[in-house]
Amino acid sequence: MRIAFMGTPDFAVPTLNSLAAAGHEIAVVYCQPPRPAGRGKKLTPSAVQACAQAMGLEVRTPVSLRQESEQTDFAALNLDVAVVAAYGLILPQAILDAPRFGCLNVHGSLLPRWRGAAPVQRAILAGDHETGVMVMQMEAGLDTGRVRARAITPVARKTAGELTTELAELGAGLMAAVLANLEGYSAKPQAPDGVTYASKIDKAETRLNFSAEARAVERQIRAFNPAPGAWFEYRGERYRVLAADIVSGAGPMGRILDNQLKIACGGGAGGAGAVRPSLIQRAGKPVMPLADFLRGNHIPAGAQL
Repeated sequence: MRIAFMGTPDFAVPTLNSLAAAGHEIAVVYCQPPRPAGRGKKLTPSAVQACAQAMGLEVRTPVSLRQESEQTDFAALNLDVAVVAAYGLILPQAILDAPRFGCLNVHGSLLPRWRGAAPVQRAILAGDHETGVMVMQMEAGLDTGRVRARAITPVARKTAGELTTELAELGAGLMAAVLANLEGYSAKPQAPDGVTYASKIDKAETRLNFSAEARAVERQIRAFNPAPGAWFEYRGERYRVLAADIVSGAGPMGRILDNQLKIACGGGAGGAGAVRPSLIQRAGKPVMPLADFLRGNHIPAGAQL
């Protein structure tokens, strides 16, 4: 097929690679424009742009697709299909209608649950037992299109980074299968019930909420690993927590209960009312296992976070 690929972050790279491996003609790759990154705030291309350029593909990075000129240029590509994976821009109806078979999206949730921007993080935060990835026929609504295929995986104790990587690979394989047999993967409407929305992560959500039960605090830590990282503050300094264990304990919320950084939470079943970080990062320092951190940093029992 003659395809336009539209994606931006690491999540989308496996799907781009799968299209190339399957021998499709990738006419052009659309990404969001390069963003400032690093201490020097140098403009840095996205993961998809870097991958596409390494493959010798044409890359376009419009700020928006609402301009008539952009829509005319897209229509002139004479595409069979557009494949979309975490592109990050809204596709106007003229873009959705231009390819012969429309636009197919790789979405990292079990629609209609977690429509929107942050489905992986929201699934972890909510304590979902399973999640997955779907290939959806796109329409104007927010992730409301008909579904052609899906794959399911347990959430278990995976971090957002681990789950995103897994879903990206599952989605790439799913999209390859659908494109190889479009008629065999008929588009079916989403269930009318169970709709939830995965709103974009707000920075305020990344501060650890020790008033919640320990299970919720541990999920918060996994949901924001590797980025932006959940954190607590002690004596005016931030500490990022990248992994933690749920342990038994009780005390005022946010109180350090021992000299091994056991932190009291809002309670939970079986007395599991505390968490103990296992990977932690002090501002300006590398991520450390707890034992290494404690050798150079002392947050004593009785301290209040």
